[in-house]
Amino acid sequence: MSSSSQRHFPLRHNPLLHNPLRRCSARFWVNLPLLVVVAFSAAGCSSHPPIRTAPSVDLDRFMGDWYVLAHIPAPLEREAFDAVESYARGGERRIETTYRFRNGGLDGPWEVHTPTGFVRDDPSNAHWGMQFIWPFRMEYRIVHVDPDYSQTIIGRSRRDYAWIMARDPRIPAAELEALKEILVEEGYDLTELRLVPHGSAVGESAPRR
Repeated sequence: MSSSSQRHFPLRHNPLLHNPLRRCSARFWVNLPLLVVVAFSAAGCSSHPPIRTAPSVDLDRFMGDWYVLAHIPAPLEREAFDAVESYARGGERRIETTYRFRNGGLDGPWEVHTPTGFVRDDPSNAHWGMQFIWPFRMEYRIVHVDPDYSQTIIGRSRRDYAWIMARDPRIPAAELEALKEILVEEGYDLTELRLVPHGSAVGESAPRR
């Protein structure tokens, strides 16, 4: 087709912009990082050695807000600041979850994700499936929780992602190092571990589920 025979549409009149299939495609690319997370979780963990979990988790004590102090991040949270994970009982084995963080900086916009946790039929209550998109559930294991439920570590058998969390946005450096050492003992490479910055007004005006 010659250049003289091509039709040119002004941007505001371009029919492709009003095509519902194109809008769906745009939403797909926006959600691609989350879909990548799901794809990794669906790939299975059978080739990886078992990871230790807490011997017993009191679900009621585990509920509430946890500040993410450090993580080996999933794609959607690589630039997370002021990150807080919150849990609330939604049934005997259902955990309503809100993960909120500022994206890109301490003054960045809030981003909120609301997956649902499902506690597996395990007496320890330490093995969950975290569902962002039905019907896929990411493996989610409570590797460690301290006796007073003030610090915890979440890991996976693949040793791909991990989260070190506490009830307070700041803990002594020695305690953080001890939590990192638990991950090393469980076979994690901490090369990709990222400390999550928290501002002085952490949690203020943070959106919730």
